[in-house]
Amino acid sequence: MVKYIIKRVISCIITMWVVATITFLLMHAVPGGPFDREKKIPPEIKKQIEARYNLDKPLWWQYQDYFKHLLKGDFGPSFRYIGRSVNDLIKDGFPVSAQLGGVSVLVSLLIGIPFGIISALNQGKWQDNFVMFLATIGITIPSFVLATLLLYFLSFKLGLFPSMRWGTAKHYVLPAIALAATPTAFVSRLTRSSLLDVIRQDYVRTAKAKGIPDKIVVYKHALKNAVIPVITYLGPLVAGILTGSFVIEKIFTIPGMGRQFVESITNRDYTTILGLTIFDSFLLVSFNLLVDILYVVFDPRIKLDN
Repeated sequence: MVKYIIKRVISCIITMWVVATITFLLMHAVPGGPFDREKKIPPEIKKQIEARYNLDKPLWWQYQDYFKHLLKGDFGPSFRYIGRSVNDLIKDGFPVSAQLGGVSVLVSLLIGIPFGIISALNQGKWQDNFVMFLATIGITIPSFVLATLLLYFLSFKLGLFPSMRWGTAKHYVLPAIALAATPTAFVSRLTRSSLLDVIRQDYVRTAKAKGIPDKIVVYKHALKNAVIPVITYLGPLVAGILTGSFVIEKIFTIPGMGRQFVESITNRDYTTILGLTIFDSFLLVSFNLLVDILYVVFDPRIKLDN
């Protein structure tokens, strides 16, 4: 186990380095710069600003200088927000995105897993058809379309929830529903298909033949193995949602990381794009590693020695 974790940690570090390098090179390959605006500034002033942020140096120098600071945990200053660093932007934006993302993931699990169980235990019946109908709608309707519909009907028409800003419990409802719809549908389908496969296994049939009640067989024996595909899906899901949904945060004007990411790309804010990309990659590989470890908890037959 320890050997496996060490290998995965090294692999995660290499992955983040590759992502950061590719992002760094792609940004500098795009025409224009972080200080190009519709209203052009005098060339002398632009040169002074670029010299202030070392953008007048060769590309290889900027690369090694950035990674030298990155090893110290310093993502550098923001080119857009004067006097603020990328670390400050992450400190401000990540807690908001994490709160919204945590609620969305919780909703996805609390609704998706029970719906998947109900669907699997009633295969071919109206309950199964109803759950699969809802799951199909949740997968096919994009989150920004659902967010627009929620805003129109529940906010503008009925006035039940606020349409923008952030701070109270009511502000969570609409963006959380929009974010959780697709993951809930996937979790429902994964739970259903996996549980249908597990309940056909020999050990489940043997348990039923011994007279063990169906509820105990399903919830104590079958479900534990059936949720393994769901755990696999949770790794990238949690990382993606915790770092914020670009579209949803923009629609509801939520001051999270997703909104900052969109604005940094629009402004060609090199250091902010790099910092948020690396931070997102770190969460993604960390949660994937955590998922691999959780496999052993839910199914001791799985070994992580290789």
